[in-house]
Order: sequence, then C-alpha cells, then structure tokens
Amino acid sequence: MGILDWIVLGSSLAFIVLYGYWKSKNIQSSHAYFKGNDDTQWWTIGLGVMATQASAITFMSTPGQAYYDGLGFVQIYFGLPLAMVIISVTFIPLYHKLKVYTAYEFLEKRFDLKTRSLTAVLFLVQRGLAAGITIYAPAIILSTLLGWDLNILNILIGGLVILYTVSGGTQAVNVTQKQQMFVIMGGMFFVFYYILTHIHPEVDFSKAMQIASLAGKTEVVNFSFDPSNRYTIWSGLLGGLFLSLSYFGTDQSQVQRYLSGSSMTNSRLGLVFNGILKIPMQFFILLTGVLVFVFYQFHPAPVFYNNTTVTKIENTSSKSEWANLTKSFDSIQTEKKQLLVNHHVSDPDHLQKLWNQEKELKIKSQALIKSALPEEETNDKDYVFIHFILENLPTGLIGLLLAVIFAAAMSSTSAELNALATITAVDIYKRNINQDVDDKKLLFLSRIFTVTWGLLAILFASFGNLYENLIQLVNIVGSIFYGVILGIFIIAFYFKRLQANEVFYGALIAQTAVLCIFFTLDIGYLWLNAVGCVAVVLFSLFLRIMNFGRVKIS
Repeated sequence: MGILDWIVLGSSLAFIVLYGYWKSKNIQSSHAYFKGNDDTQWWTIGLGVMATQASAITFMSTPGQAYYDGLGFVQIYFGLPLAMVIISVTFIPLYHKLKVYTAYEFLEKRFDLKTRSLTAVLFLVQRGLAAGITIYAPAIILSTLLGWDLNILNILIGGLVILYTVSGGTQAVNVTQKQQMFVIMGGMFFVFYYILTHIHPEVDFSKAMQIASLAGKTEVVNFSFDPSNRYTIWSGLLGGLFLSLSYFGTDQSQVQRYLSGSSMTNSRLGLVFNGILKIPMQFFILLTGVLVFVFYQFHPAPVFYNNTTVTKIENTSSKSEWANLTKSFDSIQTEKKQLLVNHHVSDPDHLQKLWNQEKELKIKSQALIKSALPEEETNDKDYVFIHFILENLPTGLIGLLLAVIFAAAMSSTSAELNALATITAVDIYKRNINQDVDDKKLLFLSRIFTVTWGLLAILFASFGNLYENLIQLVNIVGSIFYGVILGIFIIAFYFKRLQANEVFYGALIAQTAVLCIFFTLDIGYLWLNAVGCVAVVLFSLFLRIMNFGRVKIS
C-alpha cells in the first residue's frame, strides 16, 4: 500500500466515525437512543437495512465464494422479496400499533414474560456470536496486510465501532449507514470496471462470461432436490424465505432500523426498497468474484491465497515440496493462458482437464499446509479478493476498497451492538430486574451494555476461524436460531389458541432438535430455518393436544 492508499483509507474511516459522533452526540433520552427521533425517512431505512446486512463479510467473502463455486450462492436470497411483503403486511403494522422498542415486547403481550425473555436470549446468543464474526472479518485483512496479530486487530476494530455507537445509539447507526453504503457501492463499481478492463485486451464481458461458463461458474439456479446441496432454488425459496422472515421481521438489528421510521409507510417503503435491490446487489458482488476468476486465467495466481501462510511454509522443512507444487501449478497456468489467448475456448475438454489439475494441486497444497503447519487455516476462500486487491489494483483504489470493507464492517457491527444493548436494556434489565428504572439511568445502562457487548464481540472474534468461509459461517449461526425465533412469532400472529406454556416449552424442544440436526445430519443449513419454525409450531400443537385435547386453530 502506498501513502495515497493510507490517506484514502484513514480519511474515510475518520469521517464516518467523527460524523456519526457529531450527529448523535446530543442524545439525552433512552427513547432517542433506542429509536432515534422517530423521523427516519424510507431511503435511510432502506439503506440502513441493506448496510446492516451487508457486512465486511459480504464484500470480502462473497467474491471468494463465487471464485470457487460460482453464482449459485445468490439463490439464498430468492425468498427475500416475498418475505419483505409478508413483513410489511403483518409485522410492521403491529409493531407500530403497539409502539414497541423491541420486537420481543409484543411476545409478552401475546404470551408471557418467560416467552419474551426466552426469545430475547436466543437473539442475544446468535447475534452476539455474529457480532464477533463481523469484527473478525476485517481483522483478517489487516493481519494479511500488516502482519499484525489478529487479536490486537480485533481490539482496534471493535474499539473503533464502539466509539461512535455508544455515543448515539440508533441515531448514530442511522446517520452513518448512508455514507457507508455510498462508499461501499462506489468502491465495488470501481473495482468491477477495473477488472473488466484489465482481464485481457481481447476479452470483453461476453468472452469473460463464456470462459466462466466453461468453468461452471455461471449456474445461477439449481433445481436439485438433494437436501445436502446447500444452494438450490428450493432451499432459496423456502429456507431463504424463512431466514429472511426471521432476520428482517424478528432480528432487532433489522427491526430497529424500521422502528425508527417517521411513519408506517416509510417503514414499509424502506423494506420494499431493500427487497427490490438486495438480490441485484448480491448478484453484482458474486459476479465481481466470477470476474476475478476470469482475471486470474490470464494473470499469475498463487496456488494458495493467504500470503502469510505461504511465507511460513516456505520457511519449513516442506519448502522444497511446496516449491515443486508451486512450479507445477505455474506450469498449468501458463498452458491454460496460451489456450485462452489463442482463442481455443472451443476446446473445453482441454481447459476442463487443466482446471481439474489445478483443483488437485490446491487440495495437495492444503494437505501440505495442514501437515507442516497444523495451527494454520487451510481454507483460503476469504483471502482471494484481498489478494486481488493488494496485488493488482492501482494506488488509491486499494485504499478505497479497504475502506469499503471497513465501512461495511462498521455498519453491520454498530447496528448489532445497538440491537444487543437495546434488548439487554429493555427486555432483560428493565423488564426482569428493575421495572422502575428512571430514563436517565436506563440511558446510562444502555451505553454500558453497548460497551459490554462490544467487548464480548471482540472476545468472540478472538476465538474465530474461517470455518468454510465467513459468508457461510454467519448464515449458519443465524440459521441455527432464526427458525425457532420465527416460529414463536408465527404462532403469535396466526395461532390464536396456542398459549404461553405450550409455546415456551415447544420452542425449547424445537431449539434442541435443531441443534441435534445440525450436529448429526448432513443437511443444507438453509433448511434449518424452515425446520426450526415448523418444529416450534408442531411441538406447541402437540403439547396443547396432550394437555387440553383436540386443538382448534383460528
């Protein structure tokens, strides 16, 4: 990185932090801290909803996911537009009518305190873990870039987010997310254009897509009925619908964005705005990852994308074996490039053979790393886009892309900390510990809770690892809990005869069942959202039948 990159990165981050602090420094009430000034317009809500979901993981991990597996990941979002309609029709009117601070206040009115508290705790567990993941993601970037210790970077990044979130709560989150989204999308459009114009002089977008198609990267829709296949149109429409309903309808980090709307219309328009733009945005980011794949068909690519790990293995007794493996990989790349430059795309069998050989060498490289460096992570999906940025983009654009990733991290993490603090203050402390707490003390405690959750997120991040890749990990963590939370809300809305005890114990059994399924069965994680939701309903119905005879559902 050059001086210009550091200037672009530093000024972008400083502006966001200082602007957020300045615009929200005069927050004097818990109401303003939890819901802003109730004057948020629909475009701010829409951008806030998108920015909250579009974490650093999205912009760092998703291109790597597409680089290896193609465009099929976009199917996870196919159920989102319908979810936005259902939430706009069912959830938002009720939240506005009851004038709640959190989504879970409604559950006490419908059921009882213990059901409300259980749902709040489930949210706190999964969102607390997710907050740690969103801090861990950008820490990987600086760790790779500077060679700094990951734990130190977790503390620095988490502290930066805590700084302005604790000062202004929802208001600070709302006013910074618009600027963050402009930085994010502006940077991604720049890098997309740069890749497309630097692949090869004779390769335009059409030719690039032809190459990607031959490599199996352009399949968007998969009609397979195999439940172990994570990304199919069925898991996307059904599992994605349940995931989106729970995330946007019951996750406080999202609900808090549209609860601050100036009217029910603005809240609805904000969600519809997100529903219309979310799939194109995710498709665009995945397409950028596919173009990175095509770019590396014409430019030198490493057999392993984590430069720090490569440096380590080159200083072990396995260095000669690594050198031979790298030499073989480079030889295949040279042959592949000659085929493509000489317009031999019409020989797909030869190209496929070379791609398969590359995959075999990548598997061997991971095995060698695991053998020589047992403590090192052997998954490099999350390093693909970082490597491309640092090795290929011009000075200035590198700083902008790093600012994109950090802006996304700050956006999603600040919303998560704000939501965690709100739930802890309103649903746990005020409702269960001190119902008579005055507003001034509640505001003070909310800020303390923000700092506390920020510190816990940093702690979670310190134990993080790449799992398969971060974009999948954050969705897996959510899917384990979201279905059960959604099931409780579905019963609250549509099953009027089911009462508190049946739902409370039904939810406990369902959550246990989901955890057992996750740890014992090979099933695509998106299905856990549908399984958890249906299980809560079925177990609750069963408990009612056991206790009260036949049940009538209205």
